[in-house]
Amino acid sequence: MSDQNPNPTETEADGGETVSGGTGTTSLAGIRARWERVRGRESTVIALTIVGVALFPYLLARAPVISDLLQGYQELASLILVWGIFAIGFDLLLGRTGLLSFGHAALWGAGAYAAGWLSANVVESPLVIVGVAVLFAVVLSVVLGVLSLRRGGIYFAILTLAFAQMLYYMASAPLAFITGGDNGLTGVEIGPLLGSFDLGTELPSIAGTLLGTWRYAFIAAALVVSVATILRILNSPYGIVFRAIHENEQRASFVGFNVWRYKLAAFVLSGTFAGLAGALFTVHGEYVPLSSLYWTTSGEVVIMTVLGGVGTLIGPLIGAGIYLWVEYIVSGGYPFDWIGPYWHLVLGLVFVTVVVLFPQGVWGVVEDGRSWITARLEER
Repeated sequence: MSDQNPNPTETEADGGETVSGGTGTTSLAGIRARWERVRGRESTVIALTIVGVALFPYLLARAPVISDLLQGYQELASLILVWGIFAIGFDLLLGRTGLLSFGHAALWGAGAYAAGWLSANVVESPLVIVGVAVLFAVVLSVVLGVLSLRRGGIYFAILTLAFAQMLYYMASAPLAFITGGDNGLTGVEIGPLLGSFDLGTELPSIAGTLLGTWRYAFIAAALVVSVATILRILNSPYGIVFRAIHENEQRASFVGFNVWRYKLAAFVLSGTFAGLAGALFTVHGEYVPLSSLYWTTSGEVVIMTVLGGVGTLIGPLIGAGIYLWVEYIVSGGYPFDWIGPYWHLVLGLVFVTVVVLFPQGVWGVVEDGRSWITARLEER
């Protein structure tokens, strides 16, 4: 599910290549060539994403053998998708334009607090509070983007960090009457979806076996929409300019692109997904901790993205899954009781190993392995 295809579009010709050649090698090569064309299409990636999110909670929490090994549970599956949206949105900025933000916690926290405050004081509809929270994050993204993009490189990273920390300290004391201060925002009440479906109840029939609850279905739908939106952006002329800026900013400027404007657009788009993930985090936990705005939240999404693979679509999702699995399962003493207090050490070792040995991330390793196996099969 890599998006490294230079121009995967819906209108790609199917080829008409003969699959059933005279030898087994020819047949395999033909099948592979056809699959390479099909898998780059947006519709294929979206369909695979739907299948993946439909099977994920079952495999993590309820499937024989696999679930016993993973020790997962339903709410962890929902949380992984929430952070996955945050990570793929962050990668839209880091992996596509090369801008490293250390302050994305501001946008995640803004979405989370906006959703929490709305649900506690105005409306309980999850669709409404998520929609308004995303708009709030967009406005804040424009402000922070305009201010931070006045400088590039490390100065941009430090500026975003500074703004996020300012918001954190504002939320902890001067605005505590709104945010709840150190105690976080409580009293969050999430109403039923579309006025009928309690998010905490299980879906009917086989949908309940696979997806579990309405809450997971709601978050999974948001993830699928996010993936489809990001794919459309990346495959559009706008997304191609992002890549051009990442590869050579000066050349992009010389050919007439307003680089600053495109960077701002990438920042706002990334902030939109951060705000969406923050709002869904509130829907998931019905509570907004003050740490939502703290710099460690920004660091976590950076680690997830690098761990899974910068510049790939599926990589940040995998990175989020690995990070949260270690944080919630290994920290609980799995697979050894003594390992729980050292889960940070485990995560650090995993991160260092991946960065040193596999700088393209976990998904890059999977892609390399797939290519190697395919090449060996074709040689036979």
